[in-house]
Amino acid sequence: MRLDDYDNDIQVSDQRGQSFGGGGGLGGLLGFLPLLMGRKLGCGTIVLIAIVGFFIFSSGGLQLGGGGGGSAGSAQRGGTSLESSCNIDAVSKEACNTLSSLDNTWEQVLPGFRQPTLVFYSQRGQSGCGAAQSAMGPFYCPTDQGIYLDTDFFRQLDQQMGAGGDFARRYVIAHEMGHHIQKLTGVADEVRQRQARASQEEGNALQVRMELQADCYAGVWAGQNRDRLEPGDIEEGMTAAHAIGDDTLMKEAGRRPVESMFTHGTSEQRMRWLQRGLQSGDPQQCDTFAARSL
Repeated sequence: MRLDDYDNDIQVSDQRGQSFGGGGGLGGLLGFLPLLMGRKLGCGTIVLIAIVGFFIFSSGGLQLGGGGGGSAGSAQRGGTSLESSCNIDAVSKEACNTLSSLDNTWEQVLPGFRQPTLVFYSQRGQSGCGAAQSAMGPFYCPTDQGIYLDTDFFRQLDQQMGAGGDFARRYVIAHEMGHHIQKLTGVADEVRQRQARASQEEGNALQVRMELQADCYAGVWAGQNRDRLEPGDIEEGMTAAHAIGDDTLMKEAGRRPVESMFTHGTSEQRMRWLQRGLQSGDPQQCDTFAARSL
């Protein structure tokens, strides 16, 4: 996808190189799960839920690190700090260009749009929702309206899940922007209130609709920028959506898929709603909560 001509008029915070306290290892990660299950579920979090044991203990991926004290980096716009954060490596530059495109697109589509902050971290960071650890994958924190990204996740997406390519990476960021749109429109708060009164199974079902809507919103962004798509982009996105479906991840972890435990949707559902957004380019077509069938 051709986005290398975008201006980086974005909000960026960089926590890479900083040190953060708190519990390390799997224990610290499991302590964070209640927050994740409530609302702050990122595109990569389903990787944690379904296959944390598989990747940590079998393949050595998704490692958790330790650290000392520290605090979150502040938001930066323009100037040397932004330039250095976005140009640390090619993937960082790509992420910044993607966010710039997302901002520009949603400013045109959604009245009252406010920019989120892209927060880079490495292994361990700190968000307004609590600790950030690389095993979570990319996630959105509604408290500080930040999209948290450890770019090492993209290597895992490629090498461990077989979903490489620039559009696969951009889809992941666009999905997290979808959660930001849900925060801005009030959908996120409404669903969180409903989840607080629901059973675990009902709460999971609501979360699936949240995640599929975010997939559809990612497709809307791509559909709005169809003239920038390159051959193979859509296939890369569909491959990534398939790779992070609940049923696929559970099977790869040696577990029997159980629908009541799904929190992000099946591979087929994720691909379908991404495709729906792509084809329509219309966020009005992304009302997963009104859909009788997902």
